[in-house]
Amino acid sequence: ELPDTPNDFSCQTQDMRIVTCTWSRGGDTYLYERYSSKYTVSEEFSQKMVPCTVSCSEQCSCSWDIGQQRMCNVTVTVENPLGKKTATDVFDITHRIYPTAPFQLWEECTDTEITLYWKHGNKGIELFCQTEVLLPDGKVQLHNSSDMHLHYASITLRGLQPYTKYTARVHCGAAKHFWRWSEWSESLTIRTKEATPSGKLDIWREITPVLGGQNVTLFWKQAPNFRANGRSISYEVTWEKVEDGSKPESISFSSVYNSTRISIDNHSYRISIMAKNNVNYSLPSILIIPTATGNSRSTTELKEEQVNGTDDGIFISWEPRHIYDSYIIDWCNFPMVQPCDLQWKRFGPNTSSALINSAAFVPGVRYNFRIYGSVADRASLLEKKTGYLRELPPLLDPVVERVELTFNAVTLYWDSYPTNESQPGFVRGYHVYVSPIQEDCRLKGSKKHVLSDDSVLCKYTIENPEEKKYTVKDLMSNTKYKLIVKAYTSGGETPIVNFIYIDTPLNSNMLYILVLLVIVPSLVAVICCWKMKWVKESCCPVIPNPNKSKVLSFKEFKVRSLKI
Repeated sequence: ELPDTPNDFSCQTQDMRIVTCTWSRGGDTYLYERYSSKYTVSEEFSQKMVPCTVSCSEQCSCSWDIGQQRMCNVTVTVENPLGKKTATDVFDITHRIYPTAPFQLWEECTDTEITLYWKHGNKGIELFCQTEVLLPDGKVQLHNSSDMHLHYASITLRGLQPYTKYTARVHCGAAKHFWRWSEWSESLTIRTKEATPSGKLDIWREITPVLGGQNVTLFWKQAPNFRANGRSISYEVTWEKVEDGSKPESISFSSVYNSTRISIDNHSYRISIMAKNNVNYSLPSILIIPTATGNSRSTTELKEEQVNGTDDGIFISWEPRHIYDSYIIDWCNFPMVQPCDLQWKRFGPNTSSALINSAAFVPGVRYNFRIYGSVADRASLLEKKTGYLRELPPLLDPVVERVELTFNAVTLYWDSYPTNESQPGFVRGYHVYVSPIQEDCRLKGSKKHVLSDDSVLCKYTIENPEEKKYTVKDLMSNTKYKLIVKAYTSGGETPIVNFIYIDTPLNSNMLYILVLLVIVPSLVAVICCWKMKWVKESCCPVIPNPNKSKVLSFKEFKVRSLKI
């Protein structure tokens, strides 16, 4: 086949003397050895064949020395026995400068500035360079520079963070007639110098009254605007009485600590916590601990309000008070264990609600939130909230501890059933299910409830979780019933299993009526039959027959043929 026309043919130089031309290698001509394609390069202005050896791999290239020549008209010819093809490039050598990559980078730096230096191999050529800076967050900044020194170039990067790593590299192009960028230099990683910590620590406390004073557990963390600005960080806690200006006490902690507990008396104390690196201390964060009487308001005096969870967290709202300059919400990530991993979050004075979320939040655990208002570094408890990320059904059913039976009612008691934070949801109330063994339920005042096996129960609802007894009325006497008590939450209730069974007694009133209507008449009839002869003789005596009387027993005699 005919050879392909050389594509992407272009020429460039790095030093204004050596010109390198490149082009794409064509497709296979299926001609080999002495019939394969041959390349030749010529320059028309000098009317010479270019003295270079063409080498081809993915691309073909050819380099030669043009001396003082500035304008070039270079033609590459590819030829085989079936024909030839050519490509031409006409150019000014000063417009085709492709600089060598900068090398030997070094730096000088302060806490917020880096001056980067590098050398280049393009003497006599004015270059325009670009510095790429990789920031700690992964973003990239580009900085342009054109100031050139005889032996090296430089650029100063400003507005950097103290004691922070940055990675930089440089490439350059011709300043006057830009052709293309050079290759990148090797990357250089630089760390700025240390500086005083910036910002303040975010601090909080938990106060526990004890005999003769208070135990104060202090917590601290690095706020979003805080920067350590140094290699090593430590913390210093200082406390002193507010009133009498007594000598302060202090203690230092390494960077691995984020809490401590101090014991103070009943006076008001000023507590400050600072971060420290090798340069200096940060600004202090201040808390005022009120006197014991000022802190005597028990948290139990505040009613705990229930709040709802969502897929994204637990929503908390509070009544704003204009006297406070900030609000704080604290809670425990693990309320069932100690230490409970106390957390807190601060909000501005114009905020009255927040969505609290944590990776530690799980369904079925009750989280308690306390809302404080803060002014002049003094915090006051305002409200208490409690809620679940998502409520689950109760773990256990109420245990019926006592049963009181009459012929037409049964009263169930489950007094010891807990409704506190041990439950995986707020117990909203109870359902009592009841049904005769042999038939569907038709009890008055109940709702029909159909089980998965299509059997029917009567369902009674108790909406007060503290009402732990219930009387089921209108039962039939002398009948077997099955019953069960279920607690329910917003997450529902567990499956209905494990019934209890009762037998209602016989109705005593019916027995009394039975006695009156059946037994008494029968008894009277028996007695009457037994006494009938006596009654008959008493009430209806028999008239005597004189012929049978012994008293009137005479021998017969006749008078005039009459029997006497």
